[in-house]
Amino acid sequence: MKLAKITSFICISLIMWNCNQSVTIESEDAINLVTNSKYYFLDVRTTREHVDRAIPNTNCIPLQEIEKRLSELIDYKDKIIIVYCRSGNRSGKATKILKENGFDAINLIGGINSWEGDIVQN
Repeated sequence: MKLAKITSFICISLIMWNCNQSVTIESEDAINLVTNSKYYFLDVRTTREHVDRAIPNTNCIPLQEIEKRLSELIDYKDKIIIVYCRSGNRSGKATKILKENGFDAINLIGGINSWEGDIVQN
């Protein structure tokens, strides 16, 4: 009986932990998806950060504005949204918000700091 309780506790804990984790992708895998029409890249850094340095052909909705601006992403509801920021922290939060609102979103691990593809810089 005690073993069954421990096993149940572990299973429930793993399920809860998994629900709080965002799906992730590494830069080396994401590079191949930039030109794939099934994917949409979204920068959740500040507008200034995006203007200074960004993955080419990506749009920016800062994390602090994402919940208010979800309607701007409706056209991408049928795509997988790859979310990036500077290091992966803000994009992890944005990925969670997007998933909670019915979007298929993936967090780019390491953000633009780990991006190995082309960069637009000003």
